[in-house]
Amino acid sequence: MLGFLLFVLLTPGASEFLCASPDLELSYTFCDSTPHTFTFNVTPCTVANRPTWEAALTWIPRSDITVLKTIFNVWYDGAKALHWRQVLCSGADDEYSLCGALKGETIAARFDIKGSRISFPKGNYNIILEGFSDDSEKDVVMCLNFTMTVKHDTF
Repeated sequence: MLGFLLFVLLTPGASEFLCASPDLELSYTFCDSTPHTFTFNVTPCTVANRPTWEAALTWIPRSDITVLKTIFNVWYDGAKALHWRQVLCSGADDEYSLCGALKGETIAARFDIKGSRISFPKGNYNIILEGFSDDSEKDVVMCLNFTMTVKHDTF
């Protein structure tokens, strides 16, 4: 089914082909060699004509999630195209359901990805998503390396 993407990230270091459609190919690896229990799905498997992707996440973190800082880096055809940092959990008045989760506890969340409003030019994208449980960016909770190939210009 081209409109549905489901992947279970359990094998460290292995590259997994996740999704293929007429306009998109997507695969991933973990940045480290530690096994993870993580599932993610997004609908649809396309970058064309969609204002929002619908996503679902299930994750068992390796440490407590009191603080969660994310860093999102995107390279387009080898050049850095985006650098974004966001504190999702600060330990006080957090709005996300994963904040406060304990090590080994299953986190299940549904959300929209509104970044799909962006028109992606044809080409190769490398996307690194890092999550840290401290502000100093030393305690890595999760690191994913996605490869995305956009086969046609979407604008």
